[in-house]
Amino acid sequence: MQKAGNKKEMKYVLVTGGVVSGLGKGVTASSIGLLLQACDLRVTSIKIDPYLNTDAGTMSPFEHGEVFVLDDGGEVDLDLGNYERFLDIKLTRDNNITTGKIYQSVIDKERKGDYLGKTVQVVPHITDAIQDWIERVAAIPVDGKEGSPDVCVIELGGTIGDIESMPFIEALGQFSYRVGAGNFCLIHVSLVPVLNVVGEPKTKPTQHSVRGLRSLGLIPNILACRSTMELDINVKEKLSRFCHVPLENIVSLYDVPNIWHIPSLLRDQKAHEAILKALNLFSVVRKPALDPWIDMALRCDKLHEPVRVAMVGKYTCLSDAYLSVLKALLHASVACRRKLVINWVSATDLETATALESPEINRAAWNSLKSADAVVVPGGFGDRGVEGKIIAAKYARENKIPYLGICLGMQIAVIEYARSVLGLKNTNSTEFDPNNKNPCVIFMPEGSKTHMGGTMRLGSRRTYFQVADCKSAQLYGNQTFIDERHRHRYEVNPDMVPQLEKAGLSFTGKDETGQRMEIVELHSHPYYVGAQFHPEFKTRPGKPSALFLGLIAAASGQLDVLLKKSVGTKANVYSPLKSGLSPHRYGNVKVKVNVKSGSFDGMYCKKNNGLHV
Repeated sequence: MQKAGNKKEMKYVLVTGGVVSGLGKGVTASSIGLLLQACDLRVTSIKIDPYLNTDAGTMSPFEHGEVFVLDDGGEVDLDLGNYERFLDIKLTRDNNITTGKIYQSVIDKERKGDYLGKTVQVVPHITDAIQDWIERVAAIPVDGKEGSPDVCVIELGGTIGDIESMPFIEALGQFSYRVGAGNFCLIHVSLVPVLNVVGEPKTKPTQHSVRGLRSLGLIPNILACRSTMELDINVKEKLSRFCHVPLENIVSLYDVPNIWHIPSLLRDQKAHEAILKALNLFSVVRKPALDPWIDMALRCDKLHEPVRVAMVGKYTCLSDAYLSVLKALLHASVACRRKLVINWVSATDLETATALESPEINRAAWNSLKSADAVVVPGGFGDRGVEGKIIAAKYARENKIPYLGICLGMQIAVIEYARSVLGLKNTNSTEFDPNNKNPCVIFMPEGSKTHMGGTMRLGSRRTYFQVADCKSAQLYGNQTFIDERHRHRYEVNPDMVPQLEKAGLSFTGKDETGQRMEIVELHSHPYYVGAQFHPEFKTRPGKPSALFLGLIAAASGQLDVLLKKSVGTKANVYSPLKSGLSPHRYGNVKVKVNVKSGSFDGMYCKKNNGLHV
């Protein structure tokens, strides 16, 4: 791959889409990356989103699905979650390119005078910025090894012909010429619908899509045809003839039991050979080793004993809004040899107002909740459905149903406990009741109330276990601390913690100051856990997230066996005295250290520039 004395040439695979959105370009790009990894190549990924938003952070899940969070705090498109899960890599915020980012970078240069004397235009300034960005980010290692990757898989969001995609199409056309033949491969994912009236695949939409692609200066090497059924040779021959793509380079992506089958589907049709030939890599790599991945896909298909999880949220009509949570539940269910069944419960349907207005809807929601083996309340924003989530948490706590609350779901558990056990009937979060006199959940000290984008507590942060034998510490392998990804503006009020802990609620995980509550557990419950962070963002096929694994194990009667594996290993409880932090001051917060317990006593600074972590 690399000649002596020469710099290694980066190889690029571009994945585009045609006809309609939602064809599964992200899964296709991820599967291509996995297939190339199986050929012993190091792979990285870039997602291009043509919208003007700088990032996905301020977009509604109804609009764009979940917001995926990276280690560096980047709020990005959900497809980067697919890349990380399939390839087991850690991407950066720069691996998600948006129109907003590109224009902002060009305008910033113009303001500094970098283009002094020139008229700044889409061509060449925007298109050059796109190409430079791709080349720079493609060289960043994402697999924990030194040196640049071998192949960069680029997914262009949207469909061919979209107005907002035009600068990217032009830039990528120039880029294919810039990197040269043998370093660029274009895979076009297109729909081949099967009409019920005639019962046969129709190729015309793909023909038009490829014609549009060619008219824009991009020539596809491979066609990946999405269809409900496998395409026969006659359909492929027709596509080859009218789209000018070799017959052996037309791949049929038909419906399969689960998406883990897509890499083997591509391999069986020798898609990797077509890609490797286009990139001049065929002679320097091995045959793809996919056996462990295929075994996992087949094992998933054979599961039959169900574990039923109630997902109580506000975006239940769009599963992509909770995509990473669903993947984390799936990974944990497969590890526990259970077939995952999701009971979607709209939080508002559990509320008293719905019971009065639409008793049938309320009854159906309660039936779904009561028939579940476990309850999950995922993260979210806004007050709609909050009372319904509190009702669900209370039901799970009182009836000993395994419960996992994530971010807002943890805050909900704390509010419910304070209301029901401490008797603080009016306590709430200041997110929903800004004037609450005794809030359980408060706005974080360093948060911004004037800017929404990128102002939350984002990315990988450290949590220290406070109790050695708690369930969460055992599930994480009795480590002293863990690093998980965050996305929140509100957090448990530290002034309320002593009352809550005295009443039986245990905050088993805290940040390094001891003032931020990260994990809450109820020891008297079979499994009642809340996490301020989002453990779903780091789940992997074959390596399920610890807290989700505990939830499914508890729901299927396997938790005791799982926890016994941790017996004999003692966790080290974190002491700030050993951390190197000052025992007198942290940020702008004066603290008093309890030498005996090693815990922090103190108060949050109320200013926005107060406590910084």
